[in-house]
Amino acid sequence: MKTEINHIKQTGATFTPTGLANFLAEKLFSYHSADNIKVIDPACGDGALLTAISDVLQKNSRKFELYGFDSNTDYLSIAKENLLLNNGISDAHLAHADFLKVIDLKKKQLSLFNSDDSCINESADLIIANPPYVRTQILGAEQAQLLSKKFGLKGRVDLYFPFLIAMTHALKENGILGVITSNRYLLTKSGESIRHFLNKNFKILEVIDLGDTKLFDAAVLPAIFIGRKKVNSKNTTSKFYKIYEELNGYNGKLISSPTVFDALNSKDNGFFSIGEKRYKKSSGVLKFGKTKENTWTMLSDEEAKWVSKIDNASKSFVKDHFKVRVGIKTTADKIFISDKWEELNYTKPEDNLLKGLISQENIKPWGVCNEKKLRVLYPHFSLKGKKQTIDLNDFPKAKKYFIIHKEKLKGRKYLIDAGRYWYEIWVPQNPALWKFPKLVFPDISTMPRFYYDISGKIVNGNCYWIVAEKDEDKDKLLLVQGIANSKLMTKYHDLVFNNKLYSGRRRYFAQYVENYPLPKVNSKESIEIINIVKKINSHSEPSETILELLEIAVAKAFNVAPIFNLD
Repeated sequence: MKTEINHIKQTGATFTPTGLANFLAEKLFSYHSADNIKVIDPACGDGALLTAISDVLQKNSRKFELYGFDSNTDYLSIAKENLLLNNGISDAHLAHADFLKVIDLKKKQLSLFNSDDSCINESADLIIANPPYVRTQILGAEQAQLLSKKFGLKGRVDLYFPFLIAMTHALKENGILGVITSNRYLLTKSGESIRHFLNKNFKILEVIDLGDTKLFDAAVLPAIFIGRKKVNSKNTTSKFYKIYEELNGYNGKLISSPTVFDALNSKDNGFFSIGEKRYKKSSGVLKFGKTKENTWTMLSDEEAKWVSKIDNASKSFVKDHFKVRVGIKTTADKIFISDKWEELNYTKPEDNLLKGLISQENIKPWGVCNEKKLRVLYPHFSLKGKKQTIDLNDFPKAKKYFIIHKEKLKGRKYLIDAGRYWYEIWVPQNPALWKFPKLVFPDISTMPRFYYDISGKIVNGNCYWIVAEKDEDKDKLLLVQGIANSKLMTKYHDLVFNNKLYSGRRRYFAQYVENYPLPKVNSKESIEIINIVKKINSHSEPSETILELLEIAVAKAFNVAPIFNLD
């Protein structure tokens, strides 16, 4: 079994914990309690979800049929045993099949089981599922292309996207879908297409963001989607719930709760004590944006009112003034990046090719980043503003170093296929831009770390950067730094983008930071923020007093009360 569980993690599938399975089953029964229910689990694994839903239906004296699919015969055997031992069910229809392959998107019906009336398309009254979460690219190019073609998917998508489409085709009109997925699609740009699909094909009943509750052994932040199939549904508002571990030092009133699920079922919002941990739960009305991005906003009335104040006071966004870029991508960091170049002696490349590197490890919000002196071997330069690659014959030491690693570097087939030199950095960005002042921030961080750099250093691929190419943009960049590093914008980021990882770590995607609101850039409030930021940047460790002055100035710019502590 241990080997099987390791295989599950590698393929993106995860067995559903009993508590979560029972919670979802109870939710679905509250929306579909009729008799003679046909239930399908398209990736049933060990049968936890089928066991949970059949248990609820049996206790409520409902008639039902169970259908489960899985491509692993061992899991099906475990599912069959669990259904028999736990619920006394011996007649469940468990099929050794890949649900994504057997579903036919062009036909109304598709026979799979022995009886003629057993079929997939538009046959299920209720679907309960926890499909695998894994990037389709990991499945291999051929499989990814087949899935993309069949399900009309583009770009980098997760495997649960085609599962959501396939399950929709398997549901009857007005049938209920309850599915556990990663929460990434709720707000990311890559989730736009699936949000659009769900919004179009379902009356969305509930969305539950389970955040960093660690309900799975695998490192995934789960969410639950519950919807009633209704083609061309016009969703305006739906219910949402979200719960995240509280790590900001909250010391106020706590509501005691035995489990995360009891907290979610509670009528109360607020801070819950569950075991030795604290969680913040909120609920309210899920609102749907009318733009092409199909944004879903999960805010309580109080939160929505506060966000609206910020939005109404803002005059522009970061993207109106700057482009947010990702750092360099070497695709061979151990060869290109080091803080031990001096130890190489005779194989050390020329000093003028070793450039200072700002990376996730050595960045802080203010002052100078000097904790780890990383340098990158950068075989690129600018000629008349355009990127060029060095001639190795001009740099004999670098040539010797690269030849030592030639086999591994030439293994980057994608670079060779693109007609590039084998010793290049895959994404070097434009060398002409490094000399300008820039704002650098890590992709993942527990706190905002927007660092103002004027040293000309290069930015690593685990960070993003914003460059001021014109003198008049320098102050704008400082304005962005002051606002982005503030507790006010941290709260805004959490509410509007709501994309945390475990242990309170936030994702600072380019698409989020580009949409940070800004006050009028030449207003007296903005000028005050810029002047305070200049003072802060001149100190390696700014005082609490001056940081509080920044919070007051930022709050004044957006016509809200300052935030000194996040809760």
